[in-house]
Amino acid sequence: MRTEAAERAELVFSLFDANGNGVLDSEDFDLMTGRVLDVAVDSDDGAREALRVSFRRWWTKLTELDANGDGVISVEEFRPFVLDPDRFGTTIAEFADALSVLGDPDGDGLIERPRFVSLMKAIGFAEDNVHALFDAFGPDAEDRVTVAVWADGIRDYYAPDLAGIPGDRLVGARAV
Repeated sequence: MRTEAAERAELVFSLFDANGNGVLDSEDFDLMTGRVLDVAVDSDDGAREALRVSFRRWWTKLTELDANGDGVISVEEFRPFVLDPDRFGTTIAEFADALSVLGDPDGDGLIERPRFVSLMKAIGFAEDNVHALFDAFGPDAEDRVTVAVWADGIRDYYAPDLAGIPGDRLVGARAV
């Protein structure tokens, strides 16, 4: 695994730990889902449900990593496996599609910067890093990126062999 990918995995763990108790548990994914859906009130019910299902699938898949059977996932249990495309590829793809579509409530295939920023901040990413990511996606003259570009960017973020990708701009300060 590349250093950049390991740093991305560490950040994902810290963001998934939505309740801040140092481990991942079911409550974390309920909190994360609620925060994201709170800023996506104008998305249709299908898109909202798809995101809800994708976060639930994340938790279900992560429970396979619970080596000691304590019902929570420690960073030590998480770190070696989260970027395993064989184990998490389908889960990541589902999440990428759900989140990017949630960013396009009018269905035009484009995501405006304010919507992108609000969703990413709801996940917990630092605003400066979110703007840097959006810029790296190459927005059009009206400051929009396509749903496909964002979904592909999410998939790339979880790839253990990639570096120098737009998602590397998210690593750094965490929102508080």
